[in-house]
Amino acid sequence: MTRKRRVGLLGGSFNPAHSGHLHISLLALKQLRLDEVWWLVAMQNPQKPTNNMAPYEDRLSFARAVAQNPRIFPSDMERALGTRYTFETLRALKQRFPAMAFVWLMGADNLTQICRWRKWQRIFTLVPVAIFSRPTYVYPALASIAARRFASFRIGARRQANMATRSCPAWTFVHCRSHWGSSTAIRNAAANVKN
Repeated sequence: MTRKRRVGLLGGSFNPAHSGHLHISLLALKQLRLDEVWWLVAMQNPQKPTNNMAPYEDRLSFARAVAQNPRIFPSDMERALGTRYTFETLRALKQRFPAMAFVWLMGADNLTQICRWRKWQRIFTLVPVAIFSRPTYVYPALASIAARRFASFRIGARRQANMATRSCPAWTFVHCRSHWGSSTAIRNAAANVKN
């Protein structure tokens, strides 16, 4: 029998994409034994303001330039699906690609505020979730509402390799070397140069 392809999904504005996105993706490929990672470049993140948001085509094009790995695919999938919220995107992807085993990837900073996302608990029931440590966010993430709500479904580090095929809910925290890359820092640095 052929196994399902294991695909990590990393969503976001990618405004702009940077080496931190690449860092998480490469870790996910190795730690979670994924076949590939898709970067889901959002048309407009509902949690972020529209000012300072680069045009969509520019963000997608730059993400493709940054990825530079045959197993990492920056994608306009959310635009093609016509979805706006993460739970909608995940539901649509599962319906469209039943032969794939998806796992949602995100930084620890997002776990601290995922409870503000639309129907956030549905995310944990649709696909397994892998959280990657980020500087200064490890303890707040592990003490977050989401971490406490799904505490009994946390998968330990020794069992992360098959996250994509686990029954939901299931989530894991990937402790790794911190990467200080940040889209906000890049935009702020660019603004300072202009001023």
